[in-house]
Amino acid sequence: MSFAAGPQASLDFSRDIWTVSRLNAEVRAVLDASFPLLWIQGEISNLAKPASGHLYFSLKDDASQVRCALFKQKRRLLAFEPGNGQQVLARARVGLYEPRGDFQLIVEQMEPAGEGALRLELERRKRRLAAEGLFDQARKRALPVFPKQIGLITSSSGAAVHDLLTVLGRRLPLLPVIIYPVLVQGEAAASQLIEALQLANRRNECDLLILARGGGSLEDLMAFNDEGLARAIRASAIPVLTGIGHEVDLSIADLAADVRAATPSAAAELAVPSAEQLAGRLGDLERRLSGALRRRLHAAAGRVETAVRRLRSLHPASRLQQRAQQLDQVEYRMRSLVLRRIERERARLRSNDLGLRAASPRHLIEAASHALAVFRQRLARAGAQAVALRRDRLAAIAGRLDALSPLSTLARGYAVVTLVRDGAPLTDAAAAPAGTLIAVRPYKGRLIARVEDGPDDDADPPGRRAS
Repeated sequence: MSFAAGPQASLDFSRDIWTVSRLNAEVRAVLDASFPLLWIQGEISNLAKPASGHLYFSLKDDASQVRCALFKQKRRLLAFEPGNGQQVLARARVGLYEPRGDFQLIVEQMEPAGEGALRLELERRKRRLAAEGLFDQARKRALPVFPKQIGLITSSSGAAVHDLLTVLGRRLPLLPVIIYPVLVQGEAAASQLIEALQLANRRNECDLLILARGGGSLEDLMAFNDEGLARAIRASAIPVLTGIGHEVDLSIADLAADVRAATPSAAAELAVPSAEQLAGRLGDLERRLSGALRRRLHAAAGRVETAVRRLRSLHPASRLQQRAQQLDQVEYRMRSLVLRRIERERARLRSNDLGLRAASPRHLIEAASHALAVFRQRLARAGAQAVALRRDRLAAIAGRLDALSPLSTLARGYAVVTLVRDGAPLTDAAAAPAGTLIAVRPYKGRLIARVEDGPDDDADPPGRRAS
C-alpha cells in the first residue's frame, strides 16, 4: 500500500512561531521600557487584602479602570489605610502580569488625592526652581570645620530645639549658640523664617545657620516648601544647614540649603566636631609629630655617620679635620633646629592644654561659690543691724508710753474716784450727794467709801467727808 503526500504534508520551518510565554515576556519588556514612573489619580475598587500582606485593587474613573498591585514592602510606607471608593494619587510603573497576560500597574507610592495634588504642585515648583539653577551643587558652600558660633532658626518650644541643644552640648559644650525663634508651621511661618534668615545675616554674629523643625505631615511642612524661603537661603551670606522632619521628608528648603541633614539631631552632628574626636585627633597628631621627629633624627644621624665615613676615607689629615669641624657645626645646627622645633611644639601643646583648662567651667563655679559666701555674710550682718535698730526703737517707744501712762500719775499720790453704782468717773462733787457709795483707786489697791456731807449750795468748800 502506498500513500501520496499532499501539499499540507510538508513542514515550513521558516515561520517564527512564538509561545504565549515569550509574547507576554516581550510585551512586558516593551511596557517597562516605554513608560517611566507615572502619577495616576483614580478611585479604588475591588480591593483585596490577602494574608501575604500585598494589596490588589483597581483604579477607575468615569470611563475606564486598570488593575493595580501594591506589594507588602511598599504598603508599609503608606501613611493611610486604603479603602474602596477612596480617591487616591498613585505613583506606579506600567507592567504586565505574565502568567495571565493581565495589563496592570505596580504601585510604588500612594496617597490621598488631596495631598497628592499638593505634592504634584510641589514637584512642579521643584522642577521650575531646579531649572533656574537654584539647587545646583556648584552653588553650595562647605560648612565651617570649627564654627565659632551657631544660629538656630527654629521654634523655641519644639522638640527640635531641645534635640539640637542636647547634641551640640554633648559634642562641643563650650560652643555658643544663638536661637532665632520662629513659627515652623502655619500661614505666617514662611515669612518669619525668611525674616530670621535676613536678621541673622544683618547681625552677622554666626558662621553657620541651622534651619530645623521636627516631623509632620506634608501640610505641616509647607512653610519649608516656600519659594521665597528657598531664594532667601541661597541669598544668605552664611552657610545654611537644614534638618527638617524625618529622613523621608525632602523639602524645597533642603534642596536649596548648602547641606541637608535627615533630622535636627543629624544636623547638629554634622555642624560641629566632637570634643572627644578633637582630643583624639590632637593626640594622634602629637604621636605622628614625635614619630616624624624621631625618624628625622635617625635619618640625620645616618647621614652624619655616612659623612664621617667618607671624611675618614679622605686624606690629608688637615682636610679631614676641617671636614670634621664643618660636620660638627652642621650636626650642632641640626640638633639645635630639631630641639627648638620640639620645644615649640611642646609649648604649643601646653598652650592648648592651658586653653582647654581655662575654658573649664570649674573656675566659674568657684567664683560663684565665693560670691555666694560673701552675700551670705553681708546678709547676716544686715539682719543683725536691722534687729538691733528695731530693738532700740521699741525701747524708746516703750519709754514714751510709760511717761504718758496714768499709772505714773497715780504713783505721785493721786487717786481715781468712780461711782460704785455705774462705775462712772467722779469729776464733779455735785454728782455725789450724801450717802453715795464711791470707789477710790490709789496707785495700789482699791477703797469703797460713803459720802457723809452733801454739797453746800452757799459756798464752794474745798472737799467733803467720806466714811
